[in-house]
Amino acid sequence: MKIVICDDSIEDLRKLEKLLVKYTDARPDVRLELEKYSDAASLYDKIAKRKPADIYLLDMIMSEKTGIEIGTRLRNSGCESVIIYITSSGDFALEAYGVHAARYLLKPVSEKNFFEALDYAVSLRKPERHSVYLMKTKDGLVSVPYSQIEYIENSARMLDVHLTDRKNIKSIFIRKSFDEEIEDMKNSAEFLQVHKSFLINLKYVRKLAQDQVIMESGKCIPVSKRRSAEVKKSYLLFVSKQHE
Repeated sequence: MKIVICDDSIEDLRKLEKLLVKYTDARPDVRLELEKYSDAASLYDKIAKRKPADIYLLDMIMSEKTGIEIGTRLRNSGCESVIIYITSSGDFALEAYGVHAARYLLKPVSEKNFFEALDYAVSLRKPERHSVYLMKTKDGLVSVPYSQIEYIENSARMLDVHLTDRKNIKSIFIRKSFDEEIEDMKNSAEFLQVHKSFLINLKYVRKLAQDQVIMESGKCIPVSKRRSAEVKKSYLLFVSKQHE
């Protein structure tokens, strides 16, 4: 997977590169080929001449070309690469939304926010290796396609998988924690954990309220307070991607 970093501040460029090294060390299963630019105009000119990268980390304010100009050129060329903006100003969030940026990070970028943004970007560009969920039931091992799962509830260390056809499948007692059990699914852009006991499929959300999510089946899923802001942001990003 190819990633491009563009920032006309050499110091900031080096900081981002160091964060990227830390990220790849922490994610040995993710292989990223890095290309760096301190000259925004050079990157701008190359966009139409070569195959686009999978992920672009772009400074917003640069002397030759702005991050928005580069993002607009990418989108106008039909490029579906993931764009992450990194900037010292919060004044350009609306423009970033216009080019469907995945994340908008303010400098100085924390390691936590950087890792979260890249995890999300990688999940969008990485082919799904797990299109089915394997669960142990009293009748044996059952394979459930991701596309048929509306939400999963964890109750007393047993999973209740609710399907889009209004049926549900119950697991036997799970030895792993709920977080460990759904780890692969959370790497999919379609699934989001909204509560310590609930994982939802964003494709089947009817409405997002302040403290709950209403699913297509009419079921109201609670949203924990500590996850509330992230749930809202992730849902809006997911919806915007569906309308590109």
